[in-house]
Amino acid sequence: MEKLSTCPWCLSSELYKSYHDQEWGRPVREETKMFEFLLLETFQAGLSWITVLNKREEFRKAFHSFDMHRVAAMTDREVANLMQNAGIIRHEAKIRAAISNAQMAINLKNEGSSLVDFFWSYVNHLPINNCITSTSQVPGFTKLSEKISKDLKKRGFKFVGPTVIYAHMQATGMVNDHLTNCPQYTEIMKG
Repeated sequence: MEKLSTCPWCLSSELYKSYHDQEWGRPVREETKMFEFLLLETFQAGLSWITVLNKREEFRKAFHSFDMHRVAAMTDREVANLMQNAGIIRHEAKIRAAISNAQMAINLKNEGSSLVDFFWSYVNHLPINNCITSTSQVPGFTKLSEKISKDLKKRGFKFVGPTVIYAHMQATGMVNDHLTNCPQYTEIMKG
């Protein structure tokens, strides 16, 4: 029997429900996956997440399966080609930000860190459980997402405002914003 999603934001499509049930809020500790979510969240800025989810596989193809080194090395010609690709969100500044952010993530690695370590260090490597009982309680951003946003911008990352970063924190399980009556809430709490 299929588990039912109880966070109401995901009920509009099967793709959304699947994303909610299998990925959203689950701690991400793998570098490529962390970069994937950061890249996708930056493209979401100003749009709905379902728009990005619907284009996720095209993003995967366009951005070399989210391989940071390959994205960091993308050329102006590749940017021009992506601007013609209707399968992704065609926004030149966001495409260039993805390339720049890959370069900045590689800089973290060269300093002996990683995106995973960078993000998780802000929560002492443990998810924050917000005990949300209503979607009206879910913030658009927090003081912590503002701090992470400022720190990323100081490092040269782009399109990483506090709202984007909070959405990233939710997606990668740094915060558990599943409603407390959601089956995924309990599953995530079990670890």
